Amino acid sequence: MRTIALFICLTSVAAAAQTCEQGCQPQSNSATIDADGTARFTRVIPVPPTLSPEARAFVARQPSPPPESLAVNRTRTDAFRKARSERARQLFPVNVAEKTIGGVRTDVISPLTIPAAKRERVLINVHGGGFITDSGSLVEGIPIASLTQTTVVSVYYRLAPEHPFPAAVDDTVAVYKELLKTYRPQHIGLFGTSAGAILTAETAVKLRQLGLPLPAALGIFSGTGDLNSWDESRALYTLQGFAGEQPQQPAEPNAYVGKTDPKDPVLSPVYADLKGLPPSLFVTSTRDALLSGTTILHRAYLRAGVDAELVVFEALPHAFWYNYDLPETREALGLMAKFFDRKLGK
Repeated sequence: MRTIALFICLTSVAAAAQTCEQGCQPQSNSATIDADGTARFTRVIPVPPTLSPEARAFVARQPSPPPESLAVNRTRTDAFRKARSERARQLFPVNVAEKTIGGVRTDVISPLTIPAAKRERVLINVHGGGFITDSGSLVEGIPIASLTQTTVVSVYYRLAPEHPFPAAVDDTVAVYKELLKTYRPQHIGLFGTSAGAILTAETAVKLRQLGLPLPAALGIFSGTGDLNSWDESRALYTLQGFAGEQPQQPAEPNAYVGKTDPKDPVLSPVYADLKGLPPSLFVTSTRDALLSGTTILHRAYLRAGVDAELVVFEALPHAFWYNYDLPETREALGLMAKFFDRKLGK
């Protein structure tokens, strides 16, 4: 496996010099390439002038220390999700009602006003959080419900390691099958961020395996379709961009994968026959740990003849659209909403 030895300082050159005194110490740009292709290099990377002032401050933030345990991780993520959800409801007023659908707990997120032409549409959201936490329920669904004026069903699928693959897929399929009793498939969309983006692609493959009608559109927002490999962007970036420590390869088997063959075509859709999947929008950014995974899966969709769009934002980290105060987030959420408006109900 090709590896990368990387030493990068970021923000401005002056800030880089201060950061380097604390650790990496690059004074100039340099690189060497080993015979096996391993790259060893240093870079000083100024913030691109195309970023908004808010985004410049966002990428300059200091990394959070890694959680000491799964329990701490979940407690921290729950607090983040609660705060983000409250902020979402301030910016995007909606009604939220908890409901069990297909035996699965969900939140039904309803815009305050739904035009008559959109009352027969529904979007299903599967949240991020690495399959082991819930970082995105409501955080992802509230803005899209408001912007599309469409009901969003946010799925609280079972989490690993207690419930590894295929539990999350099974839960999402159960919700989808139940909604098919009320909504026509051409009026249903499915989307998610990070783990939810992976789950979106997995669910689409599973639905076709089951012979069920497919939804009208998929939103794959910073994901991957290959849980068998360790790609370049995960060697380059952390979930916060350049900040923090990043292992060169997984230290232990993925808790979500469990005992499943990583090349299982549902678990890793790049190994599936993707022909005939719904129109799909892929969104990522150039400092996203899942940049490679998103673009590789997008190319697989294109090879299969799927109507697949890709939007890559500049210099922002993984799932930056969770931060509603960035102009870039408003742009990203807007294009996601317009995509579903174009593809649903035709």
